[in-house]
Amino acid sequence: MASLQREQGIEIHWEERGQGPPVVLAPYSIFHPSVYDPIAAELGRDHRVIRYDDRGAGQSTRQGPHDMSTGSGDLAAVIEASDPKAVIVGLGDAANRAVRVCAERPELVEAMVIPGGMPAGRKSLEGSEAMAASDTVVDAFLSMCETDYRGALRSLVTAGNPQMSEEEIRERVRLQAEYQPQETAVARLRAWVEDDSLEAARTSGDRLWLLCAENTGGGWFPAGREAAKLSRQLFPDAHVEQIEDGIVSRPELTAAVVRRVTAPLRAAHV
Repeated sequence: MASLQREQGIEIHWEERGQGPPVVLAPYSIFHPSVYDPIAAELGRDHRVIRYDDRGAGQSTRQGPHDMSTGSGDLAAVIEASDPKAVIVGLGDAANRAVRVCAERPELVEAMVIPGGMPAGRKSLEGSEAMAASDTVVDAFLSMCETDYRGALRSLVTAGNPQMSEEEIRERVRLQAEYQPQETAVARLRAWVEDDSLEAARTSGDRLWLLCAENTGGGWFPAGREAAKLSRQLFPDAHVEQIEDGIVSRPELTAAVVRRVTAPLRAAHV
């Protein structure tokens, strides 16, 4: 375990396990980091897996700001502290931060693997069936986060994890509420809702890998074939692939893509 010093006395907690090419599992604003446990175990067999708590959550300093620029700066700092270049795996707002780092500090990013969702602004989703494209739905969800944080978390966990039992849903909500306080979650969500990373993502070119499955996104983003079609339109130079399932249910599928990306690097480590 290590602690990264940032401005104004902020400490970012991070840790690494395993050996091989570095892969950063970037934290997602509204999911507990245990979501990444299955893929961390999978990739830990032949990669150095790096994880960290975003500011305001977990063991990092419980203090903001929580804007997208600050978050991408923290991600870049973690990569610099751990290795000069890494593959980033991220969901939700983590994908937006990743492409920002790639656009501003390309020497730090080998590739980005996004298993569900897409790093673009909400305007890019207009005309799709994604809930994130609706101002009414997004405003209602933000309002719910401000008034009933656990209820909002429950709706997200339930929508995104149809395989979970009632007991598992309650436990995930409890863990997330303890890991990240309500005010931090709301601030990060607002930053994500207001962000437009489309140009940064396009600048990333073929270093961007977008993985689409039918049951990813929880309805907030396009999924399956619709996601693949839209992704190819928005990011013509990116790798867009359809996989059978998401990062939680089938972590080995996302891990297989990461291994394809890092194959030359792993060969160099042998």
